Amino acid sequence: MLIKIYTDGACSGNPGKGGYGTILRAVDDNGKVHEKELTAGYKTTTNNRMELMAVIVGLEALKKPCEVEITSDSKYVVDAFNQNWIDGWIKKGWRSANKQPVKNKDLWERLLKAKEPHSVNFVWIKGHAGHEFNERCDRMAVSSANGENLLDDKGFEP
Repeated sequence: MLIKIYTDGACSGNPGKGGYGTILRAVDDNGKVHEKELTAGYKTTTNNRMELMAVIVGLEALKKPCEVEITSDSKYVVDAFNQNWIDGWIKKGWRSANKQPVKNKDLWERLLKAKEPHSVNFVWIKGHAGHEFNERCDRMAVSSANGENLLDDKGFEP
């Protein structure tokens, strides 16, 4: 069964208060739709960290190896895999093309670990373009960023 994961991150200020929204969606053999929403907000973070967290929590919610399609409006996340940036970063000891340390290494490593047991395809879509699930994820991310009980982003480095 294909699991579709829709994701979005939001940040008010960059850095600033942020949040992510994730929807896991699957249709079983009987045609029944199964959906799960995941969201959280952080006191101080960046948009890219929230885009990564949205994907990570979606993958970490899966209990067994799956075929997964991740839909995101983040070129940062999608291109890291579809353009093989991440392979280059790893080969260069987590250095970018301009020899600088890769930002958010902690989350990239967590994402690689979460992705490992699955067959994952990344799909980019234009944000704020009316895509039903992307819009829902965006609303969840913004709501969580503006909510109470915000978390500390322990890996955030100003």
